[in-house]
Formats: sequence, structure tokens, C-alpha cells
Amino acid sequence: MSRLVAYVSGRVQGVGFRWWVCAQGERLGLAGTATNLDDGRVEVVAEGDEPACRSLLALLRGGATPGHVTNVTERWTAPQNRLRGFTPR
Repeated sequence: MSRLVAYVSGRVQGVGFRWWVCAQGERLGLAGTATNLDDGRVEVVAEGDEPACRSLLALLRGGATPGHVTNVTERWTAPQNRLRGFTPR
């Protein structure tokens, strides 16, 4: 199990992008959240199998999103196992 925290920059704030991230996370079997931040970025937190987390990260970086992603930074930590489902915030 892994925990990925990704900060996504670009034209990504809004329900459409967060919904897409949640749908992809669920499809990959991950639990997590997608949250708009005050600085215009979206924070994506995902927990689950590391290969699935890396697949989500690749989707974010690949630009296969309804938003226009310009940058994605990542941080990996131990999972906290408190997340259920994948929800936009």
C-alpha cells in the first residue's frame, strides 16, 4: 500500500477536473480525494496499491484530463488507511 499526494497546476480548478480524477481513482481501485486549493492548484490524495497510484500519476501528467495540466508535483508517504472511496472536495 502507498499514499500519493500530487499537486496539479494549470486550468484544473472546477468540478469537471475533480470529478474526472475521482472517476479514474475509483476505476484504478484507489481511495482518495481531489481538493481545490486557494492558490489555483488541485491536491490529489490517493491510497492503494503502488502500481495503481503510479497509473493515476501518469494520467495526471499525461494531460488526459478535462483540464489543462501544466505541472504535477508528487510526494509519497505511508498510507494512513482512513480514506474510503474517491471523493471531490
